[in-house]
Amino acid sequence: MAVSSQGRSSGSLQQQLAALAAELDRHDHGDIAVKLLENLVSISRSEADRLDWEILHGALSDISKAFEVFHPGRAQRKVSVFGSSRTDPDHPVYAQCEALALALVQGGFDVLTGAGNGVMEAANKGAGPGRSYGLDIHLPFEQAVNRYIESAPRLITFRHFFTRKLFFLRESDGLVVMPGGFGTLDELFEALTLIQTAKTPPIPVVLLAPRGDDYWLSWQHYVNSALCRRGMISHEDHTIYRLLDSVEGAVTHIARFHRVFHACRFDGNRLQMLLNLAPSDTQLAWVNHNFADLLLRGSIEAGRTSTAQGTLATLEFWFDMRHMGRLYALIDHLNSWPADRQLAAA
Repeated sequence: MAVSSQGRSSGSLQQQLAALAAELDRHDHGDIAVKLLENLVSISRSEADRLDWEILHGALSDISKAFEVFHPGRAQRKVSVFGSSRTDPDHPVYAQCEALALALVQGGFDVLTGAGNGVMEAANKGAGPGRSYGLDIHLPFEQAVNRYIESAPRLITFRHFFTRKLFFLRESDGLVVMPGGFGTLDELFEALTLIQTAKTPPIPVVLLAPRGDDYWLSWQHYVNSALCRRGMISHEDHTIYRLLDSVEGAVTHIARFHRVFHACRFDGNRLQMLLNLAPSDTQLAWVNHNFADLLLRGSIEAGRTSTAQGTLATLEFWFDMRHMGRLYALIDHLNSWPADRQLAAA
């Protein structure tokens, strides 16, 4: 099918759709593609105007570019780093962030940032262009791609904040948040909300600032006094994140989170925890006794499943999603198991 210099097909709309339909008919996930097309037709029957269609086009373009960039490294564990674009290079937070990114890479993680200046620049600098990604965003001010990621093939420029934040969490196996402004706190609270409501699987969340910097202690005081004391969050929600003041502590916490715990899969309220270590009968009984409050019904059952990484052990149960903080406590317990049993991965 011919394409003009403007990137538009020279054929009729029907010809273009017929060619796309033929391609999708051979696709492994063609059934889902059909549902997407049905949604587009449904929108076309509505009163959506050109701006509505531009929003849809921009969102799908963002997603398409992100898939293209992230797919080759999908198996590589990654950590997102959030923080202020206004942090000066001579500030202790900048130095700590640069050291953090270097330590994460040395620990086997790639690094994701917002591609801007300040904390983002420090993280891209510390990780290096070959081990970091930049998720840029169109802004009328402030945002400029930093020199450590601007020419890298792992740079994506998003039109929309919501698609950008989607990929920060979708691609991350850990999150480190350093002092920042409204944007940083927006990213943090959205991450905590999506984790708390099980819209994104559990990952380690570290709130990091240099020793003596009271940024996160002040934030914690607000959370305790304005949210927890009023019953707007539960006390156990504090286990979702960890306040730390050292690079070593942050990297150790993130690496330990994935020691036994591998990942989670949600199917409604049915939760499957993938593990790198198979539980003994005694360990399984202990977990059932001490974490029964996680259950809607039934018990926690052990099993095995096939993944792209091989065969992994599992724990499966009907999960009461009101207790995400307690799920983090369970993950912490699993990661404390002694490594005296064979790893589950085949």
